[in-house]
Amino acid sequence: MQQYIEDRIIELAHYTIETKATVRETALKYGISKSTVHKDLKDRLPYVNKQLYYAVQEILMTNKSERHIRGGLATRQKYLSIMV
Repeated sequence: MQQYIEDRIIELAHYTIETKATVRETALKYGISKSTVHKDLKDRLPYVNKQLYYAVQEILMTNKSERHIRGGLATRQKYLSIMV
């Protein structure tokens, strides 16, 4: 794996851990696609740093378990803005 890719993976992992950001938020912050962030954090990170991988996985699992709540809030906000 090339060094710049490893550096990007480590940076994405640290950002995700520090901010508890979703994949979408991380992708927006770094200007890369969600699929690249997901591939880096799920598939490539274990080969670069196992400890970071486990920490990131906890956050990703939490985000996954809460996504239906975020979706509901977004839909609610959408319809509240239409009604005003």
